[in-house]
Amino acid sequence: MLAPKTPAPVAGTERLMSLDVLRGLALFGVLIVNLLTEFRVSIFEQFLGPASGSPWDRRIDRAVAVAVESKAFALFSFLFGVGLAIQLDRARRGGRAFGPQIARRLGALLALGLVHLVVVWNGDILTEYAIAGALVALLVGLPRPWLLALAAIFLAVYASPLPYPDPFPTSDALALHVADANRAYGSGGFPTVFAFRIHELPPVLALDLAALPRTLALFSLGAWAWRRGVFERPSEYRRLLAGTASLGIALGGLACAWDSGLVDDMQPGPEAWRSLIVGLGTLALALGYGAGLLLLFERPVARRALAPLAPLGQMALTNYLLQSVIFGFVFYGYGLGQFGKMSVTRATQLGVLVYVAQVAASAWWLRRFRFGPVEWAWRCVTYKAWQPMRSKSQPGELAHR
Repeated sequence: MLAPKTPAPVAGTERLMSLDVLRGLALFGVLIVNLLTEFRVSIFEQFLGPASGSPWDRRIDRAVAVAVESKAFALFSFLFGVGLAIQLDRARRGGRAFGPQIARRLGALLALGLVHLVVVWNGDILTEYAIAGALVALLVGLPRPWLLALAAIFLAVYASPLPYPDPFPTSDALALHVADANRAYGSGGFPTVFAFRIHELPPVLALDLAALPRTLALFSLGAWAWRRGVFERPSEYRRLLAGTASLGIALGGLACAWDSGLVDDMQPGPEAWRSLIVGLGTLALALGYGAGLLLLFERPVARRALAPLAPLGQMALTNYLLQSVIFGFVFYGYGLGQFGKMSVTRATQLGVLVYVAQVAASAWWLRRFRFGPVEWAWRCVTYKAWQPMRSKSQPGELAHR
């Protein structure tokens, strides 16, 4: 039973807009990567070799591969870890037990993720976040050095050549699966799309399993950063942020450019070493982005320019799910049937259009309501209390989720 009284939302002046802006920017990267590699075509098509298309298609593919792919997800995961630490702080300040609160929060996320995974789109990340979050939530209250050590351990597991299950035994089996996906998703009605989505779950979950240690590492690192005060007092950590930004962008960018063939004079070396360098480079570039943007946000001009993205970041869960619904209709056979047909360039234009629309819609919504609709329901479950939905704040003021 939900009680009528609720923990009051944190005032808009206390909310860290930098976190919302970072989340909003990361969501743009997630949108573009999901759109180009998982909605437009089968997620497994990228393993068949370089994509064909116009010169612009190839340029966009290369730019996304070097600068965005995996980096946006890594930054999003890092910010989720920050959120876990914020939940711990809020429970302690409110005199509430953290365990039951976070169990309800992650349990609701797991249920939502499973519905999203099975009914809407099997590229869902919410299920993995709920499972990984449950493990890190048990550890988030440990001393800060322990959180760094945990991040290092999880990262070492991620970088290790563990015998993860191979989704497809041969290249022919992979090609056959991609062809089946094109038929089912591109021309099938909802029952056909649903059946193939279920059929495709084992290879998709194999990819998720390989990414799980990285997710755990980033959750732990994000929790450490929040508890260290990096987001609340960034001016005290300018040297740390500047070093992370410069080294992360330089070295991470070089590793990702090498992996994409932009650095021709570097020899690829053994596959294990290549995977290690590229995996670590991806994380370095993502953290470099985050540190650089946090430093940039300290400048008033940049803060004003980036502020319109904050409502989108505050409603990240609602917007993420809405993207799946929109793109599912555009690409699957029960909608416009553009799966396997739309070019990279046209899909990128569509993604930018949807993102801009979500930026505007989120600002409109939060001028009237305290939370996004999904965030409101999530908060009600978390606190076992009905939350006030109508906003009493001035336009532009944001309430802390």
